Amino acid sequence: MAVFLILIPMAFLLGIAGLAALLWALNSGQYEDLEGQAARILKPDEDEA
Repeated sequence: MAVFLILIPMAFLLGIAGLAALLWALNSGQYEDLEGQAARILKPDEDEA
């Protein structure tokens, strides 16, 4: 039963950390151009001779 005193706060802190990471990614523009990154692999490289 004493292990719950460690596991419950740890799970809560990990959840807060995950939420903070998601909010950071949304605010920093990580999800702005999803289509451009997916289409970039289909374009030929300009470096090729």
